Amino acid sequence: MEYLGLSYLGAGFGAGLVVLGAALGIGRLAAGALEGMARQPELSGDLRTAMIIAAALIEGFTFFALVITFMLATQTPKAIPASAVAPVAPAAEEVK
Repeated sequence: MEYLGLSYLGAGFGAGLVVLGAALGIGRLAAGALEGMARQPELSGDLRTAMIIAAALIEGFTFFALVITFMLATQTPKAIPASAVAPVAPAAEEVK
């Protein structure tokens, strides 16, 4: 029996977690950089450069995680070998 619905549900849940984590990370990054720029305006160029590099790394990881999530969702289920399945007991009518 194939549970493709559960894999799609898991992929959607995983994608949501990835995007939420990336959004929170970039938001905290931008807030910290803007606070640093407000405290020391002469360093705003260096802070902006560091913020853009860090945001690009976060987004790169986000895209990688999304690709892995959707690859796992669309993967075909593997067949279970017959030796791994427990034998089924015969029905009561067949025993007579």
